[in-house]
Amino acid sequence: MRAAVAAVAGVAVIGISACASGPSLETRSAITASPDDSSELVIGSAGFTESELLAQMYAALLDHAGYRTRVVTVGNRELYEPALEVGQIDVVPEYAATFADWLHAKNKGSKAAPVASPDIGATMAALRRLAGPRGLTVLPAGRAVDQNAFAVSASYARKHHLKTLSDLGRAKLPVRLAAGDECVQRPFCAPGLKKRYGIHITAIDPKGVGTTPAKQAVQNGQDQMVLTTSTDATLDQFGLVLLTDDKKLQNADYVVPVVNRARAGGERPAAALNRLNKVLTTADLAYLNEQVDSWRRLPADVARNYLESKGLLPKD
Repeated sequence: MRAAVAAVAGVAVIGISACASGPSLETRSAITASPDDSSELVIGSAGFTESELLAQMYAALLDHAGYRTRVVTVGNRELYEPALEVGQIDVVPEYAATFADWLHAKNKGSKAAPVASPDIGATMAALRRLAGPRGLTVLPAGRAVDQNAFAVSASYARKHHLKTLSDLGRAKLPVRLAAGDECVQRPFCAPGLKKRYGIHITAIDPKGVGTTPAKQAVQNGQDQMVLTTSTDATLDQFGLVLLTDDKKLQNADYVVPVVNRARAGGERPAAALNRLNKVLTTADLAYLNEQVDSWRRLPADVARNYLESKGLLPKD
């Protein structure tokens, strides 16, 4: 993945120091501090295309609101979340359901029952309860959602009159599913498809989530369905279409900005970032991903062009 605007050495310092220490006695006061603004804000990216795009959009909006920002890439949540708590990173794009369950597991252990659900209101309430004691503020969710999704070939959908996962269940067709190994046990994958939709999963073809080999297996008829994501920008290239999750098997993984309350928890950063929530849709996010992944454009350029096209930034 492309790095955002940051030196590798700088990223390593952020990740290692935050992960190793967490909130110390010296920094504990920051966890309970009142909402405030810092004039300089660090935006964290998890290093994959979508996260980089969101981080670049956050940075551009905050720059426009009068802040000085820089974007750093930190490879995973285990590194950037502690850095966010102590104010080494000030803002990150997150996903409501995934982050809620991750924080809950961090508190209660990996076997803790999930707290997220398909209900975005309940999921956000749980997330805020978990984030608050860590000095984090979760801003409102926008319209864009990136969650597990299931695709079939367009010709297969036409032949069997499929638009939803319920349609596939009613059709009683044998379905070989291209996905990751964990799909066998994950409640939002094969077990959920069987229980909620009555889909007859005959086997899991372990080709990964949304990988090229997985999509090719559905394209050539070796498999009938592939596990991917709702912002997958390459489905058209393989002649695939998503089936609607009409019974809401998947949790509410809406895009949400999460900020360090003591450094970016005031009204001005929230107002700047909430402007994006009003316009960014799931389809928009998929199209932006496509521009980076397929057209090889830079995330910063794609992000700025999008914000300008929506009237959120003045055109250069």
